[in-house]
Amino acid sequence: MGWLATASVLLGVVSVMGFETPGEKQRRQAIGSAEGLPQVLKKALDPADDFEPLPVPGPHDWLAAHPEPGQTFAQFVQSGPNRPDQKRSIIYLQPLGEFPKGEAPPVDMLREYAAAYFAMEVRVLPPLSLSGQNITTRRNPITANRQLLTTDILERLRKMVPNDAFCLLGITMEDLYPEPSWNFVFGQASLRERVGVYSFARYDPAFYGEPRGKDYDKILLRRSGKVLVHETGHMFGLLHCIHFRCVLNGSNHLAESDARPMHECPVDLRKLHHSIGFDVARRYAALYRFYRKAGFDDEADWTRQRLEWIVGADEAKKVIEAVGEGPIS
Repeated sequence: MGWLATASVLLGVVSVMGFETPGEKQRRQAIGSAEGLPQVLKKALDPADDFEPLPVPGPHDWLAAHPEPGQTFAQFVQSGPNRPDQKRSIIYLQPLGEFPKGEAPPVDMLREYAAAYFAMEVRVLPPLSLSGQNITTRRNPITANRQLLTTDILERLRKMVPNDAFCLLGITMEDLYPEPSWNFVFGQASLRERVGVYSFARYDPAFYGEPRGKDYDKILLRRSGKVLVHETGHMFGLLHCIHFRCVLNGSNHLAESDARPMHECPVDLRKLHHSIGFDVARRYAALYRFYRKAGFDDEADWTRQRLEWIVGADEAKKVIEAVGEGPIS
């Protein structure tokens, strides 16, 4: 079936000697030559000073346990990834189980973020009850919380893919596991069959018995938005990023996930642009609008700064106003 597990098992201390951080030359090579590209895209693919190189992993970090070779733009193209087309052009979100208000990220905001990030139409399907779906469950051997078997969910989703779907993505507040030997998994997907499932359960402080705090809603939305676009990126054939700090970096624990930015690096921007063909400036403008609305001021400031570097301050303001609802400051 081509299942791709996309999370960590947290097995303990591992040597970092198997991974070497790429240098500037390797990072530039991963982006690829911009010769012949439109000027705006050329500027967007130039890292300038806006992207941090990925640091050496700590002993508990993803690349310590999984010393991945990374994926250049050229390797991505050679892999023949799925691409949206006239027949299959919509990303569908399928809520699985309950999303209690005040305890789960707002599904409408997740839809809005995915639409801005991928510059594609995103639709939310009616919630699907988990009862009577023949989904295997267990009690986690460490935390004793209920978990759902991802392969059963993916098999169910595979039978539900709409004809016009680029992909169908199950989202849930239930904890997940991919097989009995794993502790948990944040998400899992079948790239060729265009289905995936992602859990937001472990992004809730209450999962760990901690108080939710005053910024709980914003923290949960930020974390959930990251995992949504990260895992959906895999549906486009993007592998984990090792070149810059990037939303496509692998993560082995919550602190590592929180350290990832919400934006992708130039390597992965080029991959997405190759597959989707969006207007780079309008996409950044739409993301800027979303980040301001969500209260993610750090990402909003970064995105506007990046857009201004690509097209200039005056043009950036015009594009932001064009994609939004009224003037900006």
